[in-house]
Amino acid sequence: MTGLPLLLLLLFWFLPLASAKRMPSVCVLTNSFQTQEQWDYYRSGDLIIGANLNLQFFEPVDFGDYEKRLFSPVFGKDIITKNYQQFLAFMFAVREVNKDPVLLPNITLGFHIYDNHKLERRISFYSLFLLSTRGQMVPGYKCDWQDPLLSVIGGLNPKSSRLMASIFSLFKVPQLGVGFEFSQGDRRVDPSFFRINPEESTQYVGLVQLLLHFQWNWVGLVAPENDDGERFVSSLMPMLKEKEVCLAFSNIYISDNIAKLDFKSLLKTLLKAEVVILFGAFRNVSDFLICLKEHLVSRKSSFWKVWIITSHWTFGAIGYPFRLRLLVPLHGSLHFRDHAGDVSEFSPFLLSLDPLNPQGDIFLPLWWERVFNCLFHEQDEFRSQCTGKENLQDLPSYVFETSMAGESYNIYNAIYAVAHALHTVLGSGGRPFMMRLGKRISSVQSWRAISSKVQPWQLLASLTNIKFNNSAGEKVSFSENGLGSAQYDLINWVLCPNWSFVPIKVGQIDPGSSSRKDFTIKSNAITWATLRVPFARCGMKRCQAGERRSLPEGEQVCCYQCDACPEGTVSNQRDAARCEPCPEDRYPNNDKDHCITKKTHFLSYQDTLGYTLVSLALSLSVITSAVLVIFHKHRDTPIVKANNRDLTYLLLVSLLLCFLCSFLFIGRPGKLTCLLRQTAFAIIFSLAVSSVLAKTVMVVLAFMATKPGNKTRKFLGKPLTNFIVLACPLVQAVLCAIWLVTSPPFPKMDFHSLLGEAILECNEGSATMFYTVLAYLGFLAIISFTVAFLARKLPESFNEAKFITFSMLVFCSVWISFLPTYLSTKGKSMVAVEIFSILASGAGLLACIFSPKCFIILLRPHLNGRENMIRNKNV
Repeated sequence: MTGLPLLLLLLFWFLPLASAKRMPSVCVLTNSFQTQEQWDYYRSGDLIIGANLNLQFFEPVDFGDYEKRLFSPVFGKDIITKNYQQFLAFMFAVREVNKDPVLLPNITLGFHIYDNHKLERRISFYSLFLLSTRGQMVPGYKCDWQDPLLSVIGGLNPKSSRLMASIFSLFKVPQLGVGFEFSQGDRRVDPSFFRINPEESTQYVGLVQLLLHFQWNWVGLVAPENDDGERFVSSLMPMLKEKEVCLAFSNIYISDNIAKLDFKSLLKTLLKAEVVILFGAFRNVSDFLICLKEHLVSRKSSFWKVWIITSHWTFGAIGYPFRLRLLVPLHGSLHFRDHAGDVSEFSPFLLSLDPLNPQGDIFLPLWWERVFNCLFHEQDEFRSQCTGKENLQDLPSYVFETSMAGESYNIYNAIYAVAHALHTVLGSGGRPFMMRLGKRISSVQSWRAISSKVQPWQLLASLTNIKFNNSAGEKVSFSENGLGSAQYDLINWVLCPNWSFVPIKVGQIDPGSSSRKDFTIKSNAITWATLRVPFARCGMKRCQAGERRSLPEGEQVCCYQCDACPEGTVSNQRDAARCEPCPEDRYPNNDKDHCITKKTHFLSYQDTLGYTLVSLALSLSVITSAVLVIFHKHRDTPIVKANNRDLTYLLLVSLLLCFLCSFLFIGRPGKLTCLLRQTAFAIIFSLAVSSVLAKTVMVVLAFMATKPGNKTRKFLGKPLTNFIVLACPLVQAVLCAIWLVTSPPFPKMDFHSLLGEAILECNEGSATMFYTVLAYLGFLAIISFTVAFLARKLPESFNEAKFITFSMLVFCSVWISFLPTYLSTKGKSMVAVEIFSILASGAGLLACIFSPKCFIILLRPHLNGRENMIRNKNV
């Protein structure tokens, strides 16, 4: 830093001029330090607030003499007209504080403002002047409490703030200025510095949110080639990378010597992106845009970009207003500015300014000549004579605004923060001090006596926790580092037909917003230079919902391709990095952009298949009931008696129950139906097959009993049949009981077997027990078939074994076919296969065993006699 060695040299140079011991007599410091040119504005008061601001932009001229070079009145041609509002905001705030009867009663604040021309040497010297008695150059010494310095406002950029902080922190004078990056160690070195502008990190977050709002991921970056530019790039790059925003270019650096830029190659680079982030100080950015426009004019070409500009740049006239025409490329740009509240009394204050009676303000006439392009004392062919009656409201906004700008608003709040801190100090220490005076004095005298003993360092503690509401109705708070709020306004600059620019507020960054929205924007209020929202993306299209990004090898993360989501996954937003699987109870729609609730799948009575099976089961049940009625009605006929009437009734009832148990398989599965369906089917079918087995065994035993000396006659009768029809189903019932106790069936949702449907089914609990039950049923059927097959050659009169053999053959065929079909189907089809097997096997028994007998009973009743039974071979 060039200012620090110079500061130390000056301190050693002027230190012997001051007395190290304060004399009790009148101050005798008489040497003065005068410069050839000193731009300042002084107004006396009980306490002084100093300011080291910058109104004029100084272009150094090479003088041989050091002192002339340092304080030469020869200035560059440019004046920053909008910066004068900061001077006016400073004076306005001091005036308002002095008018407040409550804040600092009977105390008048004065001020001493220096214009440092943004030169480091002047910043250092004017800071030392503020620490000295006016007209002297002895920092830290005030002769007889003349001009008691309370605090200092400045600098207005990070570089000048740091330079001033290195001076004022030595004397513990509160300094309120634009913040600069510092570590915790710097905080200890510069304990008296307080930031008055919002934190820059908040602006960077808002900038990224702006890009995300318009879904821009391919932007350019232009920054100055200095420490501030490097710090900006290093701070912003991780944020952009985190949000997958890529830079089309970041190798354009603005230097103080704008002529060094190769605009021909620069234009080729700028064409790579439609949106460009522009970071830099006022002069850097303005010169860059002006030279860019001049180069385009010389080439008779033009192009429009959306420039996103940070708050470090201020849109203002440089020199004469006609040069603003060269800033035409800024039309439609988006500009982050420090937030400004609506201070209603500020505009009337500005309109009351009189350049013919500046009241000591040496800047007002000079500024007036610049903004109105006129002269007070003479005129030339380019400028007319100023009247002093020109209206500030007629000035374009890019030259001057009558509403308070963000930088001025920060200074306004800083003055009030100092006043509130002083109020706190006086309020806490006033009464003890008056008691120490030991005499009665007036209120005015007491306050002024106290204020004359206030030391600047006493304000430091109060400034760290100041909170107040300003005249704009906004809450202002200060912490250890300075301003607690971090608000920025987003401005859209619009070029009017008369070549004037109009600022339109289209958004705001406010981390402390009560609505919990840090970033708000009115997209419809933005005027685009391209007449549409720019498509600042890498690639020709954005991935739609139902697609995901895939990155070709060697490309940046933004330059992706779009692939359809894999089966079973969806993406419900644009540019999704991945497709997410649906929950198991949902499935993707055809476009794969959202999940649909799966339809519950089960065999219901409303389904065509379910309706068909119900009709078939009812029909078979009716037929079985009819057969039972027929047999009961003709129970005394020979054909019924010959076929073991009781077993016939039992078989028909069990067949009827088999047909009816199929209803347990239809409808929405529940806990009870899942428990009953398989066990009821197994036990009832076991009873039916057991009845057929008992009937076959009785036929065989009856034939064997006719042979002489055969002992099987003693087995004939009801005890054997009762044993068979009770024991066989009882074994099945025991197996089912074990099944229900160990692993009972239960309803279960199967989300994976069918696409788009969730199968509501009965889980068998234990597959082993299920197949054990079926195996036992098959065992009974095979025994019945075997016995009936062996009895097929019995005499023709007892030829019922042939019908039983055929019925068992049908029964076994059905259930052998059932197993592979059952295992290969899912959902309602699997249930329908089991129902069909139950109905088909039952119908086979009913048809094969009872249809011949019903035929004789109903259609050939003359054959239903004892004589005909003996003669007939096929009964």
